[in-house]
Amino acid sequence: MIKIKKGKPLIDQHDKNGFWGGKFGGNFIPETLKKPIEDLTILFEKLRRDKNFIKERDYYFKNWVGAPTPFIKLENLTKHLGGAQIWAKVVSEANGGAHKIYNATVHCLITKRAGKKYIVGDTGAGYAGKMLSMAAKKFGLKCKIFMGVKDIKRQKPNCDAMRKNGAEIVPVYSGSQTLVDAVSECMRYWVSNCDTTAMCVGSTVGPNIFVKICGWSTAQISRELKNQIKFVFKTIPKKIKLINCVGGGSSAYGFWSEFIDYSPDRISLIGVEAGGPSKSKLHAAPLSRGAKLGILHGAASYVCQNNEGQINETESISAGLDYPGVSPMHCFLKDTKRAKYTFATDEEALSAYKLVTKFENLNPSLEPCHAFAEAIKIAPRLSKDTIIIVNSCGDAQKDRDILKQRLGR
Repeated sequence: MIKIKKGKPLIDQHDKNGFWGGKFGGNFIPETLKKPIEDLTILFEKLRRDKNFIKERDYYFKNWVGAPTPFIKLENLTKHLGGAQIWAKVVSEANGGAHKIYNATVHCLITKRAGKKYIVGDTGAGYAGKMLSMAAKKFGLKCKIFMGVKDIKRQKPNCDAMRKNGAEIVPVYSGSQTLVDAVSECMRYWVSNCDTTAMCVGSTVGPNIFVKICGWSTAQISRELKNQIKFVFKTIPKKIKLINCVGGGSSAYGFWSEFIDYSPDRISLIGVEAGGPSKSKLHAAPLSRGAKLGILHGAASYVCQNNEGQINETESISAGLDYPGVSPMHCFLKDTKRAKYTFATDEEALSAYKLVTKFENLNPSLEPCHAFAEAIKIAPRLSKDTIIIVNSCGDAQKDRDILKQRLGR
């Protein structure tokens, strides 16, 4: 049975071939990318141990990103539901409105150290693209963002922000015209331009090194949260449930990384995937709806597939979760039973949005609304000494058109 090694960051618990648990992750890449991937790996492993680089990262996290983000109790929602206490780590208060800013900042700092002037990235909800465009502008880099045409239409506010920051949006017309196709086109572009251009993968997916860089970056969330929990409760409480939405899995890994060594009986990790419309067979929930192992975007993970092994189309009201694969680290956490995964439908996410915004001065995007849906479901049947913490990892500004259409506001 595969096990998690205590005292060692999960991002480093892979074998020499880049696999977690011997089967998740790896580097399924074309020959032309082996040298650029090796160079990036060597550079990152050097920089993550460089005190000056860490000092530079921490400076920008504090003075530009806005760390630490708030940790608050949702008093009214807790009182309304009864049962467990509901808290939120409001990562949407970070510069730009979402957790993607950590990964974008680190990638741009690495790109500067590599002496490159161009960076490309993929995006679905638009947050990874928006944050990369912000960071590229901050650090003087030229930026291209690959985005599915369907997502360009439904995430207009973030597209406007990308263009305002000087980034070029490259529309992707292939396939389902969503995140999965944007990642594919971005990788194809990088294959042809890797000598002059860096690539930022927007989540903990892809070849091993991109999983590690993103996880190393978003781990800032749980470093902050651990200190905040100790400050508020004077200790680590005995019953905590950390609930996070899961698409590619970057915010969830960042939210959980400091707590993985704790007993599941003390700190349970709950990931909530996109179940899609309740009347549709399509979804984006490979971990919780029985997907098989497959290869997608350079890595092995659980992937939504048809009976012939072809990648299935997905469907979700949430562009940021609308992805057929998931991080190999989440597959590892599932198989080791350290984390549990479930899903929320589009309708449940919308209901959660209505309830949260009714009782609290919080405006979560449709991605974390999936996590709030699970919190709302389980809180009433839990004891008052149980602490539920939801990562409110994005704000709903980008979803305003969808919310207006579906909810009339």
